[in-house]
Amino acid sequence: MSSSDPLLLENQLCFPLYAAAKSLIRRYEPFLAPLGLTYTQYIVMMVLWEKKEITINDLGERVYLDSGTLSPLVNKLVAKGFVEKRKLDDGRFRLLCLTEEGAALRERCLDIPAKIGSCLCLNPGEAESLYRLCYKTLGGNNE
Repeated sequence: MSSSDPLLLENQLCFPLYAAAKSLIRRYEPFLAPLGLTYTQYIVMMVLWEKKEITINDLGERVYLDSGTLSPLVNKLVAKGFVEKRKLDDGRFRLLCLTEEGAALRERCLDIPAKIGSCLCLNPGEAESLYRLCYKTLGGNNE
């Protein structure tokens, strides 16, 4: 941040975060496109690989997406056969479950984090610091 003008773009913390996030997400595209996934679908799948099943509300909280964004995304994953919706006791489709095909997709994604890591100009310590600072800005504690 340079001068004291609060409205200069270069003085905004949000801008380099926004631009860096966009740049990083674009780097995933060549690895995810052959799998038929977008970045947002990929992060949803990572949660499902971990949890195996989750409510839509819990998923939204975990990946910071609202239901208006999450519903069409989930429907596309259902159409691809990676996820299935199940009814809760009250009859609503609110539980998402990983299918066998979705579980098998995990194996095809195992090398993506390393490939992305090799695209970054950060050493492991810098990457860890950035990770912690990003979660700190979210108000979370992912240490």
